[in-house]
Amino acid sequence: MEEVAAEEMLPRFRSLNPDDIREKSGPGDLVTVVDEAVERRLSSALTELLPGSSIVGEEGCAADPSAIGRLAEEGPVWIIDPLDGTWNFAHGIDRFASIVALAVNGETVAGWILDPMDGVTACAVKGEGAYAGSRRLTVAESLPVDQMVAIVTDFLFPAKEQGAVARMKDSFAEVYYERCAGVEYLHLVEGKAHVAVPPGTKPWDHAAGVLLHREAGGYSAMIDGRAYGPLVREGRLALAPDRDSWDLVKRIWSDEPGPSDLA
Repeated sequence: MEEVAAEEMLPRFRSLNPDDIREKSGPGDLVTVVDEAVERRLSSALTELLPGSSIVGEEGCAADPSAIGRLAEEGPVWIIDPLDGTWNFAHGIDRFASIVALAVNGETVAGWILDPMDGVTACAVKGEGAYAGSRRLTVAESLPVDQMVAIVTDFLFPAKEQGAVARMKDSFAEVYYERCAGVEYLHLVEGKAHVAVPPGTKPWDHAAGVLLHREAGGYSAMIDGRAYGPLVREGRLALAPDRDSWDLVKRIWSDEPGPSDLA
């Protein structure tokens, strides 16, 4: 990942031509020649590293939506977000990442997030903790709700959930977003933010990050109580430092009665 980022990603940052960028589903959903080049390189290298493995990549699935079905098959599958934060990258904003997860029989067993601008690569293997180099990663400690920081990309939620977004903004000390799931997960596992409610469940955005967060000591689940995994397609995911703080997030998001603080 680091080699490919150094060769394919960083030299083109703030150097893209207009015809290097195009829209996918709409004006905010962009793909660049860098996304495609990085996915090709990573796909080739990873399947060579693990013979018999297959690929579920963001750009591959955009071209062939049925490819995501490989996650339900037996055997190892590499899940790739080659350039997470494409909108930022295309607009010259230095908040982007590369994300890779390894899933076996529908379960994430390893994950990596690379922030090439900060030179940080976080990695986790199920049951073995989360690390950036030799440094063990740990989520922030729970605090009273009005002292905690939350990550919520408010504009990506539909109108019916804007009330929940407003309650989060009213409850937490700060609510922000980076428009890059990889960078946001790094903030969670480095203790820079406490809570997150992402706007989607796509496996290339979340499989690696949820594993990293769990291995860093955090608690996560879908708002309805289901465990998140790369096969989850619907619902709302929430992440917090521990179960008690997750319960608090659930109550705020769902507008349920109950204690409004962790005290």
